[in-house]
This record gives sequence, structure tokens and C-alpha cells, in this order.
Amino acid sequence: MSDSENARMRSVDDHLKTVLDTVQLLAPMELPITDVNGLVLAEDVVSAISLPPFDNSSVDGYAVRLADLEGAAEDSPAELRVLGDVAAGSVHEGILEPGTCLRIMTGAMVPHGAEAVVPVEWTDGGTESVRITRVPERDEHIRVLGSDVAAGDVVLKAGTRLGPRQIGLLAAIGQVHAPVHPHPRVVVLSTGSELVEPGTPLGPGQINDGNGPALTAAVNAMGATGIRVGIIGDDPQGVLDAIEDQLIRADMVVTTGGVSVGAYDVVKEVLSTLGTVEFTKVAMQPGMPQGFGTVGEDRIPIFTLPGNPVSAYVSFEIYIRPAIEKMMGIETGPRETVTATCFGAFTSPSGKRQFARGIYDPHGLSVRPVGGHGSHLVGDLALANALIVVPEYVTEVVDGDDVEVIVMEGGPR
Repeated sequence: MSDSENARMRSVDDHLKTVLDTVQLLAPMELPITDVNGLVLAEDVVSAISLPPFDNSSVDGYAVRLADLEGAAEDSPAELRVLGDVAAGSVHEGILEPGTCLRIMTGAMVPHGAEAVVPVEWTDGGTESVRITRVPERDEHIRVLGSDVAAGDVVLKAGTRLGPRQIGLLAAIGQVHAPVHPHPRVVVLSTGSELVEPGTPLGPGQINDGNGPALTAAVNAMGATGIRVGIIGDDPQGVLDAIEDQLIRADMVVTTGGVSVGAYDVVKEVLSTLGTVEFTKVAMQPGMPQGFGTVGEDRIPIFTLPGNPVSAYVSFEIYIRPAIEKMMGIETGPRETVTATCFGAFTSPSGKRQFARGIYDPHGLSVRPVGGHGSHLVGDLALANALIVVPEYVTEVVDGDDVEVIVMEGGPR
């Protein structure tokens, strides 16, 4: 490709900016806390209660008054009468009297009048009377009311991504629901009369649809909701009807195939007439033909990706993943990279940013190219766990060069 043709192509960064300037954060909704793992809080969460909600024991032992233990030591233990037991979930009525104590279990409410808890290890373990050989500090071994969270505290701020620990906190303060930006619903359509469903006997000229399952799985792995639609043939009206039928349940639509310059590239043919989807060449390999815009009254974002599986998957990683993250309220931008030593040599086209498949070793901080440039090589794509990013001005990577790597699995975003 000539320098003038390269100059007419859109850069990867400019195309990503167009995408991120278009997609919008999804409106918040209240969801049960059982359904918010991976989602982002839309509002601050204020606790209505204190944690702990009452003074409770952090050990198994004896609830005591400090005055009764004055001078207690190994050679002169204090002896107290044991009034009974306080188990977790039970309450002792009344105030602890001088010269007495209560056997108390971990998590049980500390009785009125008790000023500390003596661990059972500091005693002879008596049940009717107990000999205590050490004097605790005031409130020692007591989890004091509100020492973790005070009623009225902001416990989680808007923008926090919820995981198991945050969901545990919500449950602990009694939250049943949480205000979050919901999971985007991403409809995935594969187009092409040559495609058949996996498991169907292949006829002459037919291939299995790998893009639909792969991209749907990639969406689901992000915490969004992937909705795979059946294969659409190379019929313009059928393609248009299929897309329009899905808009009622879609926050985003992704199509593969039909976006190049061939006679049967019907996705490009159909959507070009709407005036809201732009088809362009992006200075990247693989994935040069890209389409992006909005469809329907609600201006649903739509990505039209090349049909070659490597091109489609790389396009997902570079453009769709950041778009979904923005819709979910996750900080977005270009994919982060790590620097690694490349064990292997390969060439790269001038003027294009190449995303070469690689196997990244996080322990050795190294990467090894896998496969060739072909955008149909799904076997090599399956082996790869990273993309080696070769800048537009670099035409050759030499064995031992330091390269930038996007880690797709087992590494940073």
C-alpha cells in the first residue's frame, strides 16, 4: 500500500476516540446485591447502621470488671464466680456484679458492666469459678460498637467497582439492593451465506461460524451480557430486519462480515443508507475495514467488524472492550501494555499498527510470536494470550527487541 493510501486511513487512536466519544454511560438502576458483581456503583452508599452494631467479644473467654482483677498474676491469680455463659446471638440481662464474670463466646454481646474480655488462655478454664492470671486493658478483646463503620458513614463511593468484598460490606450494613450501572446487553450477529452453525455438516464452500461464539464469550467474560443471534445470510433486507429486530433489547450491536469492498458486503450496503454508520479503513493489521455508528431511535452503538476471525477478535480487544467498559462506568481508554522481550523476529507493514499474536510469559517478561499475519489463523489465535503492538513506523521486530504487549489473559487490562 502506498504512502498516499496510508495517509488517507484513520489512525487507531482516532477511531477509538470516535468510539468513546459516541458511546454513553448506561443509566443507573437498583439491582439486588446478588446481581451486582463486577458492576460500578452509580451513587455513594451510606451506612444506616454501625459495625459492629454492638460491643462483642473477639475471643472465647470471660467478660470481667477490671477492678476485680487488680494485681492478678501467675503466682497470685484473681478468682471470680462464673455466673453463666453468653453465646453468640444471646443477650445477658442485667449488669455484671462485683466479684463475678461471665463466660463469653466469640461474637457474643458483651454484658453491661463488663470492661474487658479475658481470653480463656489466661485462665484455668473454670465453669463455676475461674482463676485469672493476667489483667487486660480496658476494652481489650472487645470489638467496640462502630469501631469499623459508624452509622452515617459513606462506606463505598460512586465509581467503585463491586466485587465479593464490597458486596460483603453491603450485606453487612443491611443493603438488599445497590444503585449501579447495569450490564450492557450486546447483541452479536454473524453475516455471510457461507456460514453454518457449528455441528451442522459442511457443504461445498461452507464454514462454521466461529465469530459469533467467540465474541459472545468475550462479552460475557467482561461481565456484560452477550446475546448471540443466528447467522444472517447475504440478503440486504434480511440483514436490516435482523438488526432492527434486536434494537429493543440491545445496548450495543456487533456484526461480523460484509464490511469490505466486495459485491456481497451487505452490512456495508444496508447501513450506509442510514447515514449514521461510517465505514472507514483504519491503519491497523489485522482489522483494517471498520464500521461504527448508531442505529435506531435510541442511537444504539453498532460495530461492524471484518469477517476474518482474527480481525474480528483483535477489533473487539481494541475498540469494543473499551466501549463496553465506558458503558459500565469503568475507566476507559487505550488498552494498557507491558514491556516484554520478544523472542522471535517478524516484519510489520509500514504505516499500520500491527497487533501480532503472541504467547506472553509474565514470569520471564517475555513474549513469543505465534502464527503468521493471516487473519484467518484461528488455531494460532487460540494459542495466543497476548497481542504484540508494533507501531506504525516500525517495519521489523528483531529477536531480543523490547516490545509493547497487550495481555489478553492472566495480566493487566
